[in-house]
Amino acid sequence: MTSHPQHPGFFSLITPLPSVCPRFFLICLLALAGLAGCANQPGQTEKSGLPPDPVLTSQTAANRIIPTLIPGGPLQNITPGRLGARAILSTEPPKELWDRIRRGFAMPDLQTDDVTERAQWYASKPEYIQRMTARSSKYLFHIVEELERRQMPTELALLPFIESAFNPQAVSSAKAAGMWQFTPSTGKYFDLKQNAFRDDRRDVLASTRAALDYLQKLHRMFGDWHLALAAYNWGEGSVGRAVARNQKAGLPTGYLDLNMPNETRQYIPKLQAIKNIVANPQAFGFELPLIENHPYFQQVDITRDIDVALAARLADVKIDDFKALNPSAHRPVILASGTPQILLPWDNATVFQRNLEAYGQGQYASWTTWIAPATLSSSDAAKRVGMSENDLRAVNNIPARMLIKAGSTLLVPRSAKTEGDVTSHVADNAQVSLSPEIVTRRTTVKARKGETVATIARRYSLSAAQVAEWNSVSAAAAFKLGHQVVVFLPIKSQASASTGKVNAVKRNTSKTVLKKKR
Repeated sequence: MTSHPQHPGFFSLITPLPSVCPRFFLICLLALAGLAGCANQPGQTEKSGLPPDPVLTSQTAANRIIPTLIPGGPLQNITPGRLGARAILSTEPPKELWDRIRRGFAMPDLQTDDVTERAQWYASKPEYIQRMTARSSKYLFHIVEELERRQMPTELALLPFIESAFNPQAVSSAKAAGMWQFTPSTGKYFDLKQNAFRDDRRDVLASTRAALDYLQKLHRMFGDWHLALAAYNWGEGSVGRAVARNQKAGLPTGYLDLNMPNETRQYIPKLQAIKNIVANPQAFGFELPLIENHPYFQQVDITRDIDVALAARLADVKIDDFKALNPSAHRPVILASGTPQILLPWDNATVFQRNLEAYGQGQYASWTTWIAPATLSSSDAAKRVGMSENDLRAVNNIPARMLIKAGSTLLVPRSAKTEGDVTSHVADNAQVSLSPEIVTRRTTVKARKGETVATIARRYSLSAAQVAEWNSVSAAAAFKLGHQVVVFLPIKSQASASTGKVNAVKRNTSKTVLKKKR
């Protein structure tokens, strides 16, 4: 905790005067009071002789002295000693997170018909707003903390309302995922891991870090928060080209001046509408749910692989609540080497640690990984790991009639004899690669003169070992002319072969007809 230097009291600044007329003394007091009221006008420098105030840091609100400003006024880079003339100094931190967010508003307001229309649309759907704000209560405190730490406008804490309605499991048609809606490629650029066992685009901490990194990068590029937000939605290249076109034409380059898709045109009005509702919910007939200015969750270290269900049970939280705080874990087990921390509600973190220490069974995970040694069908893989095919496909999200390619990492039951947990290399890089299963049919083909196992295998793109096994001969065997050789050929290939023969007949027939015409 950083301590703040205490300012000397007002009267300690007044040097005792010798014998002074009481009336003159009263005039001096009034003059000093008047100066105190004008000393902090915007743009002026404080010259009181008091020690300078420390710049606000990212401590939690409970540890800070925060100035209470006129509602709607910005708080960006303002310290208690540099308040505007209308500001009121308060030593009490805001009790509600909504109030803290309002104090940090620092972006210029957008006042357009689109904003009005959007705000009216939200006002007509109070149940929708209620669901979104209730869902956000788990995540908002952390986001606001991060924004203040980076000295970014707190309006940005409302952006997930627009992106995903604060649903960390949301997925768009463009495959963008999570609260902040990262596409796979952008997620990888900002170090959000995506593999068979976790997707950091859904992770509360990782995705928030990446989103704020991206927004800061865009703000540095364009020097304007509205353009930065447009680029977050439309892409930095698209906004850059739109700005360049306007510059070339001698036109303004602000957000409202650019030619952009309707989705991006409506993007910031949506955010502004939510901002207006948060700033003055009564004006829209809303009562925002209470979100206390206090962390909702804590990070808890885990050192062993652990089942999601067991972790929730040891923390005494509902499985849905656990998944809401740990949405990147989309398998029934959390691998400690890849996800060394989990998030738990503030009061449940201690409960989890106490119950974990008391857990006497020794094995926390009932799942481990298995790497397919060859390309296998789901049924063959299931037999090797002792599972039913349906269970194997369900836990690993494998569709029907798909082959599991060699090197794929599957989640399988962990035996009581398994001691070690999954390694960090597997946890961070596991992928499941699939290909359509090819249906074959038993058929026979006639051996040509001098035909061998090897030549038949080459003719039908098969392995010599397969042909030898199907015909109970050695891989070096030769066949007599006309011998019926058993092969298993893909049904599609047989159809293609038949089609090829028909086409060949057609081509030959056509050539014959042309010759006759000549």
